[in-house]
Amino acid sequence: MENDRLRVEQALLGAVRTPDAYLTEIASHLISAGGKRLRPVFTIVASQIATDGPASEEAIAGGISCELVHLGSLYHDDVMDESTTRRGVDTVNAKWGNLQAILAGDFLLAKASEIAASLGTEVAALLARTIGHLCEGQIEELRHTYNVARPIDSYLNSIDGKTASLYSTAARIGGIVAGHDRATIDALTTYGTAYGMVFQIVDDVLDLTATDAQLGKPAGHDMEEGVYTLPVLHTLAAGGAAASELGSILGKPLNEVEREKVLHIVRSNGGIATAIEKARAYVAAAERACDALPQSATTDAMRKATAALLATVA
Repeated sequence: MENDRLRVEQALLGAVRTPDAYLTEIASHLISAGGKRLRPVFTIVASQIATDGPASEEAIAGGISCELVHLGSLYHDDVMDESTTRRGVDTVNAKWGNLQAILAGDFLLAKASEIAASLGTEVAALLARTIGHLCEGQIEELRHTYNVARPIDSYLNSIDGKTASLYSTAARIGGIVAGHDRATIDALTTYGTAYGMVFQIVDDVLDLTATDAQLGKPAGHDMEEGVYTLPVLHTLAAGGAAASELGSILGKPLNEVEREKVLHIVRSNGGIATAIEKARAYVAAAERACDALPQSATTDAMRKATAALLATVA
């Protein structure tokens, strides 16, 4: 896998290299900053079910198409959030401006689509649908900004679109380019969705439970921005004095004192535990998907991965 990761890094940089040095620098900015490359790993692992060989060129290409979509969405997210740092470096919008960040994000999405098209019409259509799902998930989140009555289903639909769909697609592309049978491809897709749901719930729990130093930003940043995630929504839905107090403070931008107060309320009640239980249900769904896959060391590693992810907060 280490050699395959190196191939992914080289392919990513190669995909955004253009005759224009300025555009190349902007487009490769977050690639050079590093990252876990989980989506390419998903594509590679999915392609290697029941095999032991190195990743095919098609699997590498499919993986980087998903990673470029992810990176393009980060460029756009940072503009919307007015973020100034990501992965320990200046954001593109902070360094070059919003217009350059938006266009560079569009460029990354275009390159992802071009690479997907080289893998066939099924992969191209799948990636196009996924980009649409990312937008739908983000719009669903935005339309409920500062809404203390946000339905829990709205949250789940949003993270399915903006996070889980790309993991699902990365796994599905791996199955498609490897020529797996349809039952295996569908099981890989289900696994990717379940992992993505766990990933986002865990990330949202950490935003509330980790320290400022661990997060690299103030804890409770989502609440501060009016994004009410699963632990917050469950705390509000539980009723009682804590829910009433929380609801009376939320619904608007928070000052420092208010942020600390709402963090204390959410941390002191059952919303976090309830969110973790929901994540546990997705872990079980991922494990069931693994049961439907050919059994191998790769499948075993996939089965353990979602539980290990949840263990970071549970």
